[in-house]
Amino acid sequence: MRADGTAEIRGALVRLRRATGLPVAFGGLVEPGRRQVRISELSGTATPALSALAVTRGNGLGGKAVALARPCAVTDYSVSRHISHEYDIPVAAEGLRAVVAVPVVVRRRVRAVLYGALRAAQPLGDRTLGEAVQTARDVEQALVVREEAAELLAAARPLPEPERACGAAREQVREAHAALRALAPRIADPALRAELLAACALLTAESAAPTAVRLAPREVDVLACVAAGATNGAAAERLGVTAETVKAYLRSAMRKLGVRTRGQAVVAARRAGWLP
Repeated sequence: MRADGTAEIRGALVRLRRATGLPVAFGGLVEPGRRQVRISELSGTATPALSALAVTRGNGLGGKAVALARPCAVTDYSVSRHISHEYDIPVAAEGLRAVVAVPVVVRRRVRAVLYGALRAAQPLGDRTLGEAVQTARDVEQALVVREEAAELLAAARPLPEPERACGAAREQVREAHAALRALAPRIADPALRAELLAACALLTAESAAPTAVRLAPREVDVLACVAAGATNGAAAERLGVTAETVKAYLRSAMRKLGVRTRGQAVVAARRAGWLP
């Protein structure tokens, strides 16, 4: 599984520029096991000066944001007395003056830094700083979802033959299947989303013979939640829709499967190969 989160950083930089009007944004992830951020994603830059720059914890603006685990900003980078100046050359090469750096903190650990910048020395207003913080929070949530997906994929590996008859193990797989189906629409990275759905397909590979019944993805998501024991309200919360929407999908799936109850729908969906 691709678990680095660069797709989330790339999308966040575009959103940051759009929300704040800042002409330049860049950022990167904290390298595993190292005390530095590697600038890997650039948006609106005019030179490659910042590309692949390694920012050490505590150094420069971004390093200060990592060390303090909070946003930091300067009005004029090159002359600021509040930061160290190890990175003045690449910053000056890009022509940046006013800069904000916001850490992405996941489970009390800084995982990435997002920067936004102007090519003029002027204060960055509260609105700009607020938008930058909100964008970092969006990345935080995306990384949390990514980690949850990785954990679920690990839990949902195909069971060894002796374990397949174990009811508890089978229920664990069914719960993982439902959770993966619920997470997939929230994944921004198309490759990762496809991997999650492929894992879901693997979990249903042992189901009965193929059928002509065709269910929509959201109908399968709802049935997966129901199979894991979720109420309509719990399924709605998990899927990010309303309870009425869940009911509508469930009614549609029941009609296609030719059944009258939730329990019958789950059984029929398993026989048709849609659920594990």
